[in-house]
Amino acid sequence: MADRALLTALAETARAAGEEILALVRRGFEIEQKRDQSPVTVCDRAAEAVILDALARLAPDVPVIAEEEVAAGRIPLHGDTFFLVDPLDGTKEFVRGGDDYTVNIGLIEAGAPVLGVVFAPATQILHAGRVGDEAWVETIAGRAAIRTRARPEQVTAVASKSHLTQSTVDYLAAVGTAGHVSIGSSLKFCLLAEGRADLYPRLSPTSEWDTAAGHAVLLAAGGRCDAPEGGPLRYGKRGFINRGFLATGGWEAPSLAPFLADFAGGGDRPQGV
Repeated sequence: MADRALLTALAETARAAGEEILALVRRGFEIEQKRDQSPVTVCDRAAEAVILDALARLAPDVPVIAEEEVAAGRIPLHGDTFFLVDPLDGTKEFVRGGDDYTVNIGLIEAGAPVLGVVFAPATQILHAGRVGDEAWVETIAGRAAIRTRARPEQVTAVASKSHLTQSTVDYLAAVGTAGHVSIGSSLKFCLLAEGRADLYPRLSPTSEWDTAAGHAVLLAAGGRCDAPEGGPLRYGKRGFINRGFLATGGWEAPSLAPFLADFAGGGDRPQGV
């Protein structure tokens, strides 16, 4: 079912959810706190409602694991095929007035991402990918195919703007990067997919809906994303939690293993990317 027509429909859905967010921004909104003290707004819930309604029409037989639904205790039974939805990734950046937040829809089959769309409402930039087929970025100037770049002599890393840990800083120092770019949300995967950066290590927990869409775009563009212990990052894990990951433009990066001791003590509460 992971065909081009579905990818196009998911892109349209992400755009519609993004327009709902922008409409609410223009009206003004209040910020609430979830049980884990992370921020949430009416924009998150409204965007998720748009996406759930669309997916019910596009793929009625495919379960949807969506961030705000899970927070409300509504988790559907699912098999090997399901959607992962983060209606507003980068909420901390969003409530600060930043523009590096995204709408994310990913499709998982047999534990791996096969389709993904990442839409940034504030900039109107959309990334999309179908693994094994195509990856592209669409701006007001039009659509262009994207591809990761070969590993340069000195790699450029991307890192979380809100969740940069000491373990990550230590890893980047050990690898010897040419520097790193701090940006919020799943846009970090997209920078790798476009060949504008090379390495994205994550040494703290995230939820699977934070990564599925961007992961799919990166794979479709020729990249890779591995679990901390090695091997491809998989989906459908207990609690839908990633304990960390290591994404590159397609090459094998130095292992995260020497840096996992600090990470292991950091708890298992997921945070955004």
